[in-house]
Amino acid sequence: MISSEMPELLGMCDRIYVMNEGKMVGEFTREEATQEGIMSAILKN
Repeated sequence: MISSEMPELLGMCDRIYVMNEGKMVGEFTREEATQEGIMSAILKN
């Protein structure tokens, strides 16, 4: 699934990869994934 909708990602995915400008900048399992963690991965790059 490709989505920019945070609730959709957190509710439906077993693993979330965060990409920025074609590079993977974060990887989260369902247990690790939080909105704050994902946003941190997006913003630190």
